[in-house]
Amino acid sequence: MLAAGSGTRMRSARPKPLHMLCGQPMLVYVLDAVAAAKPERVVVVVGQNVEQVSKKLTEVSPDLALDFVEQRSPSGTGDAASIGLTGLEDDLIDDDDVLVVPGDTPLLRADTVTALVEHHRITSAAATLLAATRGARGGYGTVVRDRHGRISRIGAPDDDPADAGTADEVAVGLYCFRRSLLAPALRRISPDDASGEIRLDEVIAVLHETGHPIEALTVADHLDVAGVNDRLQLAEAEAELRRRTNRRWLAAGVTMVDPARTCIDATVELAPDVTLFPGTLLQGRTVVGEGAEIGPDSHLVDCAVGSGATVSKTMAQDAEIGPGAVVGPFAVLEPGAQIPPGVHTGPFQVFRADDGGP
Repeated sequence: MLAAGSGTRMRSARPKPLHMLCGQPMLVYVLDAVAAAKPERVVVVVGQNVEQVSKKLTEVSPDLALDFVEQRSPSGTGDAASIGLTGLEDDLIDDDDVLVVPGDTPLLRADTVTALVEHHRITSAAATLLAATRGARGGYGTVVRDRHGRISRIGAPDDDPADAGTADEVAVGLYCFRRSLLAPALRRISPDDASGEIRLDEVIAVLHETGHPIEALTVADHLDVAGVNDRLQLAEAEAELRRRTNRRWLAAGVTMVDPARTCIDATVELAPDVTLFPGTLLQGRTVVGEGAEIGPDSHLVDCAVGSGATVSKTMAQDAEIGPGAVVGPFAVLEPGAQIPPGVHTGPFQVFRADDGGP
């Protein structure tokens, strides 16, 4: 997992992998997608904030065996991959496969990752790359094929498209390699004359020159591989993740009067027959019971809402609302507040933990 980018375009003190999307750090979504391929181990290549990143990701991804290695200077994706391999030396044998994934693609789907790995193994390729059509967003290099149709190299993002002939493929930075071939190929790559960086995609040319077969799998949706490099792209990824989250809950039996005005964190849990009115924002570890109605214009963070409860025009954090309770409108529930089952609070009330009432 390549997550050592400095993220300077984010203009933030927060490490790039830890920027939040729908209640979770960006890198968590990539880890979730990779987990579907059932890796034996995940090595995350991190920049200077290795302690901060490792602590946070270990907290939120306890089911994955994560190791963290540091890329001390930004020397390119090829250098990062070499550093990442050092974290696997005790676990891998020559016949193992190594998946290399960029850590700034939070829209990556699990099905895409598993399809890439399956294609790699079925074809017995030395390397299999994930490709998209040329219209995909990002500074991707073109997939260049020889006169026999075999993948021969990846052009640099600033290459003249005419050099690629009629190819309409770009490599999006996600690869599956045969481990026994990856490390030797990386050692044969020279740093770029202009930037001094070592590019991972140059491994493709090295493998082709030595007679090894290269395969490609084309992703169906460009959004799957859209990278996040600045705040605008972060906002676009957030909007898409929220659309996906809302569609998932609609399919599970949740009613949304206006999905475009309903925001649900990925960490929220909803029971069937919940109704969400416009202006509802549910965050953190909020849990809503069956048949409850939330909104309009309600913001709940880390709350538990009992079945059949009604919460209208309310702000609440770390509070508990009992089954059948009616809260609001214009109620405020401070941390630790508890509304007993069946209670009607009435309008314009503030509830606190210390006194158990308004």
